[in-house]
Amino acid sequence: MSHQPYLTAPQKLSTMPPGIPYIVGNEAAERFNFYGMRAVLVVFMTKYLVDRAGAVAPMSENDANAWYHWFVASNYFFPALGAIVADAFWGKYRTIIGLSLVYCAGSLVLAFDHTRLGLGLGLGLIALGAGGIKPCVSAHIGDQFSGDNSHLLSRAFGWFYFSVNFGSFFSILLIPWLLDKYGAGWAFGVPAALMLIATWVFWLGRYKFAHIPPVGRTFLRDTFDREGRSAIGRLSIIFAFVAVFWSLWDQSGGEWVLQAEKMNLHFLGINWLASQIQAVNAIMILAFIPLFQYVIYPAVSRVFPLTPLRKIGLGLIVTGLSFVVSGWIEHQIGLGLKPSIGWQMPAYALLSAGEVMVSITSLEFAYTQAPKKMKSIIMSLYLLSVSAGNAFTALVHVFIENPDGTTKLQGAAYYNFFAALSIGCVAVFVFVAKRYREKTYLQDSSTAAEAEADTIASQ
Repeated sequence: MSHQPYLTAPQKLSTMPPGIPYIVGNEAAERFNFYGMRAVLVVFMTKYLVDRAGAVAPMSENDANAWYHWFVASNYFFPALGAIVADAFWGKYRTIIGLSLVYCAGSLVLAFDHTRLGLGLGLGLIALGAGGIKPCVSAHIGDQFSGDNSHLLSRAFGWFYFSVNFGSFFSILLIPWLLDKYGAGWAFGVPAALMLIATWVFWLGRYKFAHIPPVGRTFLRDTFDREGRSAIGRLSIIFAFVAVFWSLWDQSGGEWVLQAEKMNLHFLGINWLASQIQAVNAIMILAFIPLFQYVIYPAVSRVFPLTPLRKIGLGLIVTGLSFVVSGWIEHQIGLGLKPSIGWQMPAYALLSAGEVMVSITSLEFAYTQAPKKMKSIIMSLYLLSVSAGNAFTALVHVFIENPDGTTKLQGAAYYNFFAALSIGCVAVFVFVAKRYREKTYLQDSSTAAEAEADTIASQ
């Protein structure tokens, strides 16, 4: 029985490529799994973990926080492995399918084994699978476009990011409730089922995708030639500043949840779980993506032309302001008050606005600035900024801890430190952005010709 051949180059279209809905649908289900599981991870480790005999054997809060932060960091470290496998050997499609199955296995382990062994094995497999596919999925989106429809690339990345937050919003509301009402089996089992569906949806689109062939044994030579070294060096400097953003953003799943537990959780007539509040970030992103793309960016650009690097710089400032709000909330708690959880809404609004400006922009920037044969490896370089940001936050916690268990940065001082870090680094970022020269690469249906834009990013 003959098989339909895969497309090896993007189709010449002026419309959205036909494979995009399969990628977006896959991403929505996969993110449901990841963010739902991550939302309850610390709660699971401190309340539901058992020993081999089945007796409850929870971790301390300090141990659970350490596991959480290093798990997130490892998720964004493994993309480098996935990128090498995709670009050199398997291609993006086969890499995504293969590592998605590893991801499914890790999710199933968490659903059925609630011991430390099951936790370690499950999280390890998820980190390898989820991390490995990250640079490939977003780069796979870009591979579907040629010069004829490249004007739709920004919109595709916007809908890709929309799917991320669509899936995460519902999972962050649902999974903590499942854990509270039905236990860890259901809380991890439902995300596992969604991951299986995500893999199936992606497989359905196999004949719709452009499968850009891997470069084979010439990968290292092509990657570290003069052009490749130049791209890695230039983008590494930019992504060092993006790491600062992620060091703040990922605290919304940890430190901000702990802050919420000290607040009045009755809001809008509902008694919320502290781990559910972070879902507001997802719903704000769903609203902010079209708002920024169609209203705010065009309006600002009429007065102050917005380049990608200018968006990132402004996003770092706005993200820092979100921690100013969190610091004010922590100050109120320190006075013995119990402020309403509604006071976290302005902080989440600022954090979400910063996310639109930094994260979405960086995704597209990582793709367009990567040479043709380095799309996945450059995307993994961007994702290493997430890992570095989380590792930095974890190390801050280690450094500020005193021998007696207290911390050097207590209460509002902790949040003000990160606010100053994010806003202050922009003073240096401005000079870096002025010296960066954009060089845009897009796949083409025939020779994957480059579309070079040697312009100063700040102009």
